[in-house]
Parts: sequence; structure tokens; C-alpha cells
Amino acid sequence: QVQLVESGGGLVQPGGSLRLSCAGSGNIFSVDVMGWYRQAPGKQREMVADITRSGNTNYLDSVKGRFTISRDNTKNTMYLQMNSLQAEDTAVYYCNAALRMYATSPLRIYWGQGTQVTVSS
Repeated sequence: QVQLVESGGGLVQPGGSLRLSCAGSGNIFSVDVMGWYRQAPGKQREMVADITRSGNTNYLDSVKGRFTISRDNTKNTMYLQMNSLQAEDTAVYYCNAALRMYATSPLRIYWGQGTQVTVSS
């Protein structure tokens, strides 16, 4: 089986920083695109940032210049460095990965369980 486990969420004051991690474990042959999504109360889930295996990135406009996504392909792990956090960044953050369990397996999408980020004074 495959699991994605997020960590690093918490309570931070406006202007502060947090670093989220997402670690993949289990039977993983290869990981393609990985991404961070978030969902605030009463809102739809939105893509925050994603990164290809080769390191190409995309960001939600509102986080550009403040958040940085990265990954370590040797560890099947992804990170999200979040700086200058604002109250509007408060949400549950989920990691997402398209991966293959075996060389001949089709790509499947997996989700983590989510980690809460709260920005408040």
C-alpha cells in the first residue's frame, strides 16, 4: 500500500513561517507530479503549488513570492516553505502525488490526510 503523510502544520502569527513536509511510503516505484492543496472552511479545495519530477513548479497567484515548493526524489518527499503567512492562508493543507506502485502500473493519484495551518494573532 501507499501512504502520503503530511507534517509541519500548526498555529503561527501573521508574518510568520511554517514548513510543511509530505512523505510517501509503501510500495512506490516512481512519483510524477506532486502538489500541495488547501481547503478553508466553507471554500473549495484549491491548488497551492505543484512540482514535476524535474523540478518545474506552478503556484497559486496569491502565494507567489511567499511560498516555495521543493522535493527530494530520493526520499519521495515534498516540502512547502511558507513565509509571510497571512490569515487568508488558514486552511487544511493536503499533499497529492501521481505515482506508480510498479514499473507497469498506471499513474494513480494519492492524497494525504491533511495538516491544519492556522494564521492568527
